[in-house]
Amino acid sequence: MVYFITAGVLILVFFMVKDIFDQPGIGDMKAGFKEIAKFRNANNTGPIQRIYVVTVKDSIWKEMEDYGNMMPHTKYGNTKVYFFMAGTNAPSQLQPGDINFDPAFNALCIGLYEKSAMSQVAFNKHPMK
Repeated sequence: MVYFITAGVLILVFFMVKDIFDQPGIGDMKAGFKEIAKFRNANNTGPIQRIYVVTVKDSIWKEMEDYGNMMPHTKYGNTKVYFFMAGTNAPSQLQPGDINFDPAFNALCIGLYEKSAMSQVAFNKHPMK
């Protein structure tokens, strides 16, 4: 009887550990994400603003939204991920505020993921048009 209980516990522990290490990640996605630039303000006592510029090989909208969901977010902070197609010009310099990069890149932006201070998510295709 003790052997059956021990075997059952070991099998349960095996599957729990396997699930921990088998979580899907950014590397498992097919869109070919590559981070080009990132910005995080140095203010650790107030709202934290995170901004990313990412290129993709394929505009798989669901994966782009999933990528945004995987990015770090701080309660009462703001996280933005701007998506550009690989092989096109993308901004390498970012700044905080409402306009995060040179407006010359606006037409090339294919998607914007934003998670607000109240954790509300918005994903827009071709946000600058």
